[in-house]
Amino acid sequence: MNTSIAIVGAGLGGLMLARVLHVHGIAATVYEADASENARAQGGMLDIHENNGQLALKAAGLFDKFHEIIHPGGEATRVLDKDGNVLYDEPDDGTGGRPEVPRGELRRILLESLPAGTVRWGHKVAAATSLGGGRHMLTFADGSTVTSDLLVGADGAWSKVRPLLSEAKPAYAGVSFIETYLFDSDTHHAASAQAVGSGSLFALAPGKGIQAHREPNGVLHTYVALNKPEDWIACLFFSDSATALALVAAEFDGWAPALTALITDGETAPVPRPIFALPVEHKWDRVRGVTLLGDAAHLMIPSGEGANLAMYDGAELGKAIAANPRDIEAALLAYEKDLFPRSAAEAAEASRVIKMCFGDNAPQSLVDFFTRQ
Repeated sequence: MNTSIAIVGAGLGGLMLARVLHVHGIAATVYEADASENARAQGGMLDIHENNGQLALKAAGLFDKFHEIIHPGGEATRVLDKDGNVLYDEPDDGTGGRPEVPRGELRRILLESLPAGTVRWGHKVAAATSLGGGRHMLTFADGSTVTSDLLVGADGAWSKVRPLLSEAKPAYAGVSFIETYLFDSDTHHAASAQAVGSGSLFALAPGKGIQAHREPNGVLHTYVALNKPEDWIACLFFSDSATALALVAAEFDGWAPALTALITDGETAPVPRPIFALPVEHKWDRVRGVTLLGDAAHLMIPSGEGANLAMYDGAELGKAIAANPRDIEAALLAYEKDLFPRSAAEAAEASRVIKMCFGDNAPQSLVDFFTRQ
């Protein structure tokens, strides 16, 4: 196939697309702003779902490799109230269909499955422009350029490729997460480790929550959620960790000490993560030679589906191109026809889940959701 394929972004979705294309004998180049594979941390645990993420890994021929990195016990889930009372406790018996893996390890598997040189590190896109006739040009921060016959934006929330297709911009979703870590928790933070258990913790109340994952080696990775205006989070002085953590912890005054210690005992600088989302039914008219996947296409409120959808998008797009390599536009049309309703349904569900977690009936609303499964 003579079409030059440029993928912007070496996240899970972009790498999955490159891998599925490679499986079908189609070359692509991935352009990534990071200087190297290990330039920054890759986040925490991901639950990989049978109906999308696992299907993508099968299409990529990486399902066995995926099984090698599953974190035993990580699928356990518990819901607590603010007093630390356990309202729901589901152990991981290996049959849940959503095993947990470290995001960094999953990305490593994808990277190692690609031919050397597929990913061009240190290529931060400054602009993407149309050259007409379905061809596009990427201009990088260092002034260099490349052109493509097919351009795929897999470059996340603030995609540089999206404006070629859509005027939509992410909007603040009304909730912010503050990320903290505890290390060697079973030894040094035993009460918090016991509260979290072996998998995921949801300690919730209307408008707020403390959510945590147990990661390998006794790491507790916490996301503190607050329904606050965007400027409230922006005004927190996060360069002064102690002050910021104290202000966040004050929002949980009177909560069980084992829970608030996930905030106050944080061993890394707290990271604010205001949550943005695209419109639930975001879509665009077909534009020749360009498309989007993952957060670039359907940024939504975190619900456990984002990474799964990005990989599934990448696999589906790769399969569509492989099925019709002589007519890329037909392949893109088929991909987007399925992408739009799939994305809209998941974005609507994500909005429903966030209301269950932090709405007026939390945490009982989440307990009811789990017990109905």
